[in-house]
Amino acid sequence: MPERVRAALIGAGRIGQRHAATLAREIPNAELALIVDVHGPSAAALAAKVRCDRWSSDPDDALDAASIDAIVIASSTDSHAPLIVGAAKAGKQIFCEKPIALDLDATDRALAAVERAGVSLQMGFQRRFDKAYAKAKQLIDEGALGRIEAIRDTMRDPSPAPRAYLETSGGLYRDMTIHNFDCVRWLMGDEATELFAMGSAIVSPEFAELDDIDTSVVSLRFANDSLGVIDNSRRSGFGYDVRTEVFGSDGALMIGYARDTPMLRLDANGIHSDHIHWFLERFDQAYVDELKVFVDGIIAGTPPPVDGNDARAAMALAYAAEASRRENAPVSPARFARA
Repeated sequence: MPERVRAALIGAGRIGQRHAATLAREIPNAELALIVDVHGPSAAALAAKVRCDRWSSDPDDALDAASIDAIVIASSTDSHAPLIVGAAKAGKQIFCEKPIALDLDATDRALAAVERAGVSLQMGFQRRFDKAYAKAKQLIDEGALGRIEAIRDTMRDPSPAPRAYLETSGGLYRDMTIHNFDCVRWLMGDEATELFAMGSAIVSPEFAELDDIDTSVVSLRFANDSLGVIDNSRRSGFGYDVRTEVFGSDGALMIGYARDTPMLRLDANGIHSDHIHWFLERFDQAYVDELKVFVDGIIAGTPPPVDGNDARAAMALAYAAEASRRENAPVSPARFARA
């Protein structure tokens, strides 16, 4: 295994810029060797910003380079599966933002390519690397809460994404709730056996125009008979809102925080604080830590803690939620199991 991982980043957009800064400055045993974006000027601008010597508009430049050990995929969703297949064939270790693909068939083809090549694939479910969520998982696994009986997971964005993004996002469940699906199955350490989903388009009429929803509640039953609830909205008037409550026979956990600055101001008009506005601020350190784990795993030869099978399981739950809302009935995620 290499002592220093030479990585190529594909995708110079919002999350790509965060990953570029991490690889260039915050992981001593990693080298950001190449930045690729199909829009060449974006790749060039980001390379200059983080002082990366090479950039390209052709992903094949990353896949074909013998000197590249790993590919970090932060490009548009429709490119994820083809890039995973190409990187696997080239023998590269892979980090990919969620999802692998917006459909299960493409997901399964990508996973098959990874398995044939014997490379690793770590998925970018950043909550798993957040200090609070990681501590919660540790306490759950140690039995500190006793038998886990219920979990409630909330995620709300400050405002809807632009229409151009929504048109290609895959819809609420595949684009947004997929993070919640991964979170609850990870914390519970169990699979959902039954799911019922209700959704509405009440934030903006454009969601109905796109045959999508912007507000949802999903109820789940797990194999051990514990219960879960996930609620989402594309709009939160006060900023980004991510919170999780875990209830056990011997105690409970409340995960999440709202203030950006750890300060309360008191005056005659009441108590005031600021609020974290967006996910990049809320999970800033988690984005660093997930890539550190990825790089360390390559050097040590250890498997990633969250892999393509986890991504597929979350997408299968998204499929089940869509089917439940469409059929107005509980659905078993087993309907969408890998053949």
